[in-house]
Amino acid sequence: MRLTAFTDYTLRTLIYLAGQHDRLVTIAEIAERHGMSKHHLTKVVYELGLTGVIRTVRGRHGGITLARAPEAIRIGEVVRASEPDFHMADCFDARRATCVYAGRCCVQGMLGRAVGAYLTALDAVTLADLTCPPDAGAAPGAAAGLLPA
Repeated sequence: MRLTAFTDYTLRTLIYLAGQHDRLVTIAEIAERHGMSKHHLTKVVYELGLTGVIRTVRGRHGGITLARAPEAIRIGEVVRASEPDFHMADCFDARRATCVYAGRCCVQGMLGRAVGAYLTALDAVTLADLTCPPDAGAAPGAAAGLLPA
């Protein structure tokens, strides 16, 4: 399973915001820090604002911040909102289904269960699990069991 660049930008934006909880952050700041396109990041921030994960403040001294505590933001929720679909094969999309075995094999069911397990695992992870204090020395994600020890 591969996440889109949009989801990658989304997660990196949220991780950055989690470390800046005491102030408003600008899109330009995040874009510069991560070497991202401000144009693409603007789309990410817009979508995050629509989902209520971040709060946006307009104006000269505006910026963005998390709308909820990092412990209250589930990564499964974020990934579901940022990915266009979870079609693992053509048979998942009725408009593109060209397989001669459609309706007569178990691949779709098996892959559907795998995607479900993947999303369930992400539901168990919060944004707080993906961040650690700068002096902790652990790689991000280690606390959530996402990386090998």
